[in-house]
Amino acid sequence: MNQLRGVYTIWYRDLLRFWHDRLRLIGSLTFPLLFLFVFGSGLSARMGVLDGGFDFTQFIYPGIIGMTVLMTSFMSGISVVWDREFGFLKEVLVAPISRAAVAIGKTLGSATIASLQGILILAFAPLIGVSLSIGTVLALLPLMFLLAASFGSFGVLLATRIRSMEAFQATMQMLMFPMIFLSGAFFPLQGLPQWMNVLVKVNPATYGIAPIRQVVLGASPDATYRISLFGHTLTLWNEIAILAGFGAVMVLLAIWSFGNQE
Repeated sequence: MNQLRGVYTIWYRDLLRFWHDRLRLIGSLTFPLLFLFVFGSGLSARMGVLDGGFDFTQFIYPGIIGMTVLMTSFMSGISVVWDREFGFLKEVLVAPISRAAVAIGKTLGSATIASLQGILILAFAPLIGVSLSIGTVLALLPLMFLLAASFGSFGVLLATRIRSMEAFQATMQMLMFPMIFLSGAFFPLQGLPQWMNVLVKVNPATYGIAPIRQVVLGASPDATYRISLFGHTLTLWNEIAILAGFGAVMVLLAIWSFGNQE
């Protein structure tokens, strides 16, 4: 029971910090909305109608949802570096709770915040002509949370190995932007150059973006946003299983790394 209380306390603290930092909320929405309305509208006329009868803005909309969730959860690991620099982490590590509870609390905090950000992006669906039913939204919520938890734990893992905020931010940018741009968030996954096709398939973010797009746009077997591995077109559940496997490994590594903190 004490461990659960510790997880809850860490989770609740991260949510409070987010809620009281309104500039962070506004700033985190600005970047994806710029991509959606400026980048999407600018290229929509040139791209024409894509597979399934969607224009380019509608096509990238699920990718923007995934990008928002991924970026927010990944960057939330900076709170670990912040707490270390200001001495709070040392107090947490000597508290009568396990370090696994601290790692899980941090992961759940970042996943919850990122999922809330993704829900806010859902509100813009009517502006770009995407119809989301209640069932679709309910299906998206666990997908967004799984993506957020997977990359939130990845961010926590890296944060336990990095000692300064400057180094963390540089590392995040070096990893995050290639993963986003090579996830299929902004382009169909068919007909890619071989070298890019390999990078897309080994990128864990791909398996977070693809199921969100399938739920939002539909899961047509011949859609250009479906993923094929070794000649087999992955189902929605195949993609979820791969992402869940990646997330489980990241959570275990984050717990292990927290256990080795000094």
